Amino acid sequence: MTIQFALRALFAALMLASSASALEPGRAVKDADALVRLGPRVTGTPAGENAARYLEQAFQAAGYATEIQTFTYSRYEDRDSKLVLGGRDLAGNALQGAAGGRVTAPLVLVPNFGAQADYQGLDVRGKIAVTRRGGDVPFAEKVRGAEAGGAVGVIVINSQSGRLQGGTLGRDSHLPALGLPGSAAETVLEAARRGESATLESNARRSEVTGRNVIARLPGVQRPDLLLGGHYDSVPGAPGANDNASGVSVVLEVARSLRNRPEAQRTWFVAFDGEEDGLRGSRAFVQQSAQVTRGLEAMLNFDMVGINAPGLSLGGSEELLRLARQVDPGIGTFEDDGRSDHSSFLDAGVPAVFFFRGIDPNYHQPGDTVVDGALLDQTADFALKLIEQVLAVAAARP
Repeated sequence: MTIQFALRALFAALMLASSASALEPGRAVKDADALVRLGPRVTGTPAGENAARYLEQAFQAAGYATEIQTFTYSRYEDRDSKLVLGGRDLAGNALQGAAGGRVTAPLVLVPNFGAQADYQGLDVRGKIAVTRRGGDVPFAEKVRGAEAGGAVGVIVINSQSGRLQGGTLGRDSHLPALGLPGSAAETVLEAARRGESATLESNARRSEVTGRNVIARLPGVQRPDLLLGGHYDSVPGAPGANDNASGVSVVLEVARSLRNRPEAQRTWFVAFDGEEDGLRGSRAFVQQSAQVTRGLEAMLNFDMVGINAPGLSLGGSEELLRLARQVDPGIGTFEDDGRSDHSSFLDAGVPAVFFFRGIDPNYHQPGDTVVDGALLDQTADFALKLIEQVLAVAAARP
């Protein structure tokens, strides 16, 4: 079966799935599964374009007008980066946003998972910092600690045996930074403990890519009070079920559920592209749709909501978190670190909140293939209740 034929079949099914406007249990997970079947949805690839087409058709089938908002940017692409240690070449992947280059220096082991506090009292100046993936510490934080301490390079060892895919910094770094497979952990960690010298070769090069945001709104709705969004792109090698077919499928399900309700007259829905390359799609939206952005009362972002690890939590603007607690006093909250698309709106002065269920073991891995449909439905249900609160407060303002 060709991918074009499969997409046509999926689109036909969408027309039937969207005939009702109530939240329909099990519908969101079907969308997530359909996106996963397209393969890794890397921005600028055929799979990414097919995902945009699927989402556009899905919103149209639900009764919304759609627009494809394009944007271009340069992206790092790895060209056989590696660590040379003891005469052996250990193949790796340059982290997105890391500098290219070749550096030879002693290795130094950073304790724990390379959080800022883990660098305190550690001499990394002139050395290659070696740390591990995990501990809920973003790649950017691992590299920032090394930069601040004067390191000349960074090694991040994967938590699984396979290669580290999709490591992104969110901004450019002047340091070369390399991800290594977990299978190299014992060798590299022991060498770092002994302070052995190694050569880090980061062969990242830039190429220009085009991203596609999918914007959906009811015809005639030009100045929304609320925007719901989630990214649909994934990293190379990862089918991206939880990150983030889960979130964008919830956005689509909420859109369907609101279709015949007054809230839809005040809401836009956006499936962002390019999040994995540094929030490119949401930043492009804020820039290209500045008038819409300035008029927003709130933005709700959904990212990684299909695996309960540990459970649904929200981070972001305190005013929205207060409304969320009114919906459910037991809802979890966390200190936001700006790692998803809502932060582009926060930077633009828009109150925003991030729906998130934590880092799961298959984050940015080939095993990210399955999500729990019941969790998607629960997230959509909570979102619908929060939307009522947000728009009620907005309507009451003078």
